[in-house]
Amino acid sequence: MTTLTQSRSSPPRLARAIVQRTRGRTHGPVTRLMSPSDLGEILKPFVFLDLFDHEGAPFNGALHPHSGIATLTWLAEGAVSYIDPDDVRGTLPAGGVEWMQAGRGMWHGGGLDKAGRTRGFQLWIALPPALELGPTISLYQGPEDVPQDGPARVLLGRYGSASNAIASPSPINYLAVRLKAGERWRYQPPAGHTVLWAAIASGVLSAPDDLRHGDLAAFEPSSEAVEFVALADTEFVLGSAAPHAHDLVLGYYSVHTSPDALRDGEAHISAIRTRLVQEGRL
Repeated sequence: MTTLTQSRSSPPRLARAIVQRTRGRTHGPVTRLMSPSDLGEILKPFVFLDLFDHEGAPFNGALHPHSGIATLTWLAEGAVSYIDPDDVRGTLPAGGVEWMQAGRGMWHGGGLDKAGRTRGFQLWIALPPALELGPTISLYQGPEDVPQDGPARVLLGRYGSASNAIASPSPINYLAVRLKAGERWRYQPPAGHTVLWAAIASGVLSAPDDLRHGDLAAFEPSSEAVEFVALADTEFVLGSAAPHAHDLVLGYYSVHTSPDALRDGEAHISAIRTRLVQEGRL
């Protein structure tokens, strides 16, 4: 007797879904696309993301503190000035990267270096317990020092043949991507990078939902790839990471993993402030 079996074709695999999207909250030239009270909680270690777009006169920003986090500033256009924790001053040009790993605590500042338009992103990354009370690191990369593979500039981590020299505090990729209208680009996250998001600096992108200038999209937790199609000339940033398996305990300028660590960081910030006042820098 012959037994017949009916073959069943597998259903087509759907694209990795966008589970949340936002246009953030705008205050002047800055739009906060992510904070710990919203997408930062599901996308940690990425906890804050600001999109800034300023056109006007240059200005100097005041010194301010951080602890427990790292910040990465990337410029798409214009230039910004900076003051690092050792009072070293300089200018970051378009295409450059500023990396500040605050550790136990530091103060820094800066502003817009010249009149005209300045655009870019500032990302805050939560540090793991081993680093949140560690030393401060300040690094600056000119556009020629930011490695690139195809349309992707590697701001942190590695992609394809390109690897950034900045030591990432945990498994993270942060890329700045430029696509011409009609171009396709596929991102396959490394193993363990189940956190994934993208934010649009200019243009229109299909992923496969349409994303426009000012949109941030959070993808479902997964290790699946995402294909991006530029519907116009488009600039965007993309972050992927292994999840940050710790609480987010917040201060005004700080993010830590526990109340004790936050108290330590804020006490150190306060002690630095006292010294800066004595030196006449505040």
